[in-house]
Amino acid sequence: MHKPLELFPWNANFETGISSIDQQHRTLVELINELAQHLAIESDSLILSRIFTKLTDYAIYHFNSEENVWEQHLANHPSFTHHVDGHQKFIKTVGDLQKAGNDKPLNQNIEDVLGFLIHWLIDHILENDMRMAKIILALQSGSTIEEAEQQAEHQMSNVLRTMIETTRDMYDNLTQLTLSLMREKHVRTGLEKKLQLAATVFDNTLESICITDPNHIIISANPAFYKTSGYSKAEVIGKSLSAIKSGLNDELLSNSIVDLSHKQEHWGQEITSRNKNGELQSEWLSLSSVQNETGELEYCVGIFSNISQLIQSQQKLERLAHHDPLTGLANRLLLTDRFYSSIANAKRNHEHFATCFLDLNGFKPVNDTYTHAAGDIVLCVIAERIKSVLRENDTIARVGGDEFVLLLNNLHAEDNCQQTPDRLLTEISLPIAINEIQQVSVSASIGIANFPKHGTDMIKLLANADQAMYIAKQRGKSQYAYSTNEIS
Repeated sequence: MHKPLELFPWNANFETGISSIDQQHRTLVELINELAQHLAIESDSLILSRIFTKLTDYAIYHFNSEENVWEQHLANHPSFTHHVDGHQKFIKTVGDLQKAGNDKPLNQNIEDVLGFLIHWLIDHILENDMRMAKIILALQSGSTIEEAEQQAEHQMSNVLRTMIETTRDMYDNLTQLTLSLMREKHVRTGLEKKLQLAATVFDNTLESICITDPNHIIISANPAFYKTSGYSKAEVIGKSLSAIKSGLNDELLSNSIVDLSHKQEHWGQEITSRNKNGELQSEWLSLSSVQNETGELEYCVGIFSNISQLIQSQQKLERLAHHDPLTGLANRLLLTDRFYSSIANAKRNHEHFATCFLDLNGFKPVNDTYTHAAGDIVLCVIAERIKSVLRENDTIARVGGDEFVLLLNNLHAEDNCQQTPDRLLTEISLPIAINEIQQVSVSASIGIANFPKHGTDMIKLLANADQAMYIAKQRGKSQYAYSTNEIS
């Protein structure tokens, strides 16, 4: 991992000779460098506020530590009082800068903040702390206060002050350069991550992707393209797209490229091609243009989506939405649609159709005695038996646990369906094997309502067929009955 750029690089010239103070100076430098990093990449105000607070809190801790050291030797000395006043001024200025940053755009405040911190740190270490440290070290070696101050003044000569001014100028220039480098590095890192992400998506997506030049010659493709087409990379690169995707003839491809050149839009169309193994593939092709600085077409990106799988998934979802999952018969939703179709066809062709409400007798004891698994077997067998009796243009729907609705269509007269209920009752009453050694038997009761005699809408026909079914139950097992509610 690369070492992060530092706005204020630490070096040995900043050491005062008092290790505890030097270590705290290092921490202050680290906090200023951290702040510079976040200012350069324009971090949000919450992060900047947290670092400002951290810097201020640590500066207060450092000042208290320094003052304890200085006070042991220089209590009531003017230089000590001046030093304490400088500490308080710093804390106030940092707070003012923090508030100012909330009143104007952050990038306008960056140089002010960093300029103050860099200047303060240089003055604080090289001027104030260095002078105080030299006095303390001289006192600890046995010098008097006057001798210690003279030694410090001699060592803090004009040459050192000139070095301080030079250091300030150097760090001013370094601040501008480092901030620029930080911003550039931040932008470059972001672009690299985007490129890595794009490459990962390109290589791992399930969609087939290829890139062509304006003459639709393939110059790059992803693994999914090779896999679905059946061709290797060597067989694809440098070939015309229409040579790999047989559903794209040159005229169609050329016209699509022209559209991209002039309209600068995406282009899409369904195509059917054969892969290398001769298998047909239905795909949706989306072409997108990539233009150069002058607006001329430079590349085309083609994305092939296998819509065969989408169609199969859609058909599966539609079946789940319209069919009973156990028996595969129509559910109430599909029954409603079929009802409307039956009514419309009967009116258009001046025909009749019958609505049959079928309820099983003896089904509950099967569930209770042999478990619901046995009951499911019975329902599936009954569904198949009903289908074997009815015609293809009739409708069978499961509308409850053991309830079914049948629509017998295209009847030329009301009594044309009389044989159907008899056959249904016979088939349903036959024994049903629920395992290798056990059989059960159920029967049915059927109520019948004819269109238009017993109703001209779904609600009326179902209600009358349901009522007729209860009449059939009263007559005994395996019976059917017609509705007695005729419409005048």
